[in-house]
Amino acid sequence: MDVRRVVTGHDASGKSVFVSDEKVAPRVPVLLPGSEFTLLWGGDTTPQFPDDGSMPSWHTYFPPIGGFRFSMFTLPPGAAAASEPEEIDAEAALADAEEKLPGLLAYMDPSDAGMHTTDTIDFEVVLEGTVILELDDGAEVTLHPGDTVVQNGTRHRWRNPGDVPARLALFVVGAEHANVTRD
Repeated sequence: MDVRRVVTGHDASGKSVFVSDEKVAPRVPVLLPGSEFTLLWGGDTTPQFPDDGSMPSWHTYFPPIGGFRFSMFTLPPGAAAASEPEEIDAEAALADAEEKLPGLLAYMDPSDAGMHTTDTIDFEVVLEGTVILELDDGAEVTLHPGDTVVQNGTRHRWRNPGDVPARLALFVVGAEHANVTRD
């Protein structure tokens, strides 16, 4: 689903203006069938105003300290997430994921599918469907539309136990984390 993004900014005299109004298509990595990542806005440094409303530069899926990301994430039902394409070129699929979601795979635990720890604080809102948030000790919480999460750099994974896709809105801020190092 394309998401509408309306952006405001300031003209040369400092007056508030609408800068853009457009649809943003999701990124759909081959490695995660049924998942969609709609990257709406982000920056690697602290914003400064007034601005012209153009998107700041950013380089990786997760922001550095002082950076931020705003996105939507669609998680397919459990059965869809477990299925894999019949034939997949692993090297091409990894390159596809790195192109569409730069740096994301580096945070994933290769020995425990879906588990990851980031050096970010994540603010999440469930918009549609049902999701389960699981922490590293197996503790789980089931979340429904309207439920929110403040994720403080914890090791976790997401699952969709339902039979329809689940959609979450995310705002992510880079933070210092003693147990996470960046390459």
